[in-house]
Amino acid sequence: MGTTDLHAERTTMTELNAERARQAIVEYTRRLAESAVAAGPDAAVPTAPEWTVTDLVEHVGQTQHWVAEIIERRITDPAKLPTEMAVIPTDPSEWPASLSESAQRVANACSDDALDAPVFNPARDERTGTRFWLSSSLNEAVVHGADAANAAGRPADVDADVAAALISNHFAMLTSPTWEMLRSESAHAIRGTGQTLQWLATDTADDAGAWFVERRPDGATWRPGREGADVTVTGPAHSLLLTLTRRRQFTDRATTGISIDGDTALVQHWIDNTAHIAD
Repeated sequence: MGTTDLHAERTTMTELNAERARQAIVEYTRRLAESAVAAGPDAAVPTAPEWTVTDLVEHVGQTQHWVAEIIERRITDPAKLPTEMAVIPTDPSEWPASLSESAQRVANACSDDALDAPVFNPARDERTGTRFWLSSSLNEAVVHGADAANAAGRPADVDADVAAALISNHFAMLTSPTWEMLRSESAHAIRGTGQTLQWLATDTADDAGAWFVERRPDGATWRPGREGADVTVTGPAHSLLLTLTRRRQFTDRATTGISIDGDTALVQHWIDNTAHIAD
C-alpha cells in the first residue's frame, strides 16, 4: 500500500472532520480552564511534575496564540516562526475568558479556507501545516486538560472519537520524518526486529479504533486496522490515549479498563520510550 493510500485510510478511519476538531478545541480548553480554577494557581500537576497549574495555563494559552499566528500569517519558513509569546493573566478568575479567547482564535485560524494553505508543518509528514496544527492544538487541549483535571482531583473524560483521532496523531508524530531528528533517543529505542503491538478501542465504530504498530530495524511504523500481534492492548479509547501519553498507568486496570493479551513488557517499553507529549 502506498503512502497516499495509507493516508486516505487513516483519514477515513481515525481523523475528526475539521469542524468537529475546531469545536473540540474550544470545548476541551473550557474544561481545562474549569479544572485549573478548581485546582488553584499554586497546585502541583502530578502528571507534569515540574509545573504548577499556573504554568500549565500559561503554556496552553501561549501555545494557542502562537499556533494561531503561524496559520494566520501563513508562515512556511521555520526561521520566521513567532518569537514573542502572549501574556496570559495570572489571576485564576481571568483564566476562563483568557483561554476561551486563545482557543477560539486558534480554532478560527484553522478555518476551512486555511486547511490546505501553505503553512509550516514541523512533522514534515503528508499533512498540510494547518491540518497538523489542528490536531496538535486539540492534543494540547485534551492532554493538558487531563493534567488540569488530575490536579483538581477530577475525572478526565474524553469523547471516544476525539481520543481515537488523537491516538492516530500520537502514532503519526512518533513515526514522522522529523521524529528521529527531534527525539533520536526515542526513535532508536522503538526500533526493533519485527515486534508488533495492536491497540484496540472498545467504544469506537467499526475499526475506527484499531492501530497496528511494528518495530522494524529501520524505524517504527503504524497503520490502522486489526492484525495478529505479539501483544494486544484493549480498552476504552480515552484510556488508551491517556495511557499512551503517560497520564494513566496501564497496570491500574480498575481505573483504565484496559486488558492486555501477550507480552506486557512490549507495552511498557513502548510507553517508557514515547514521551513526546509528556513535557
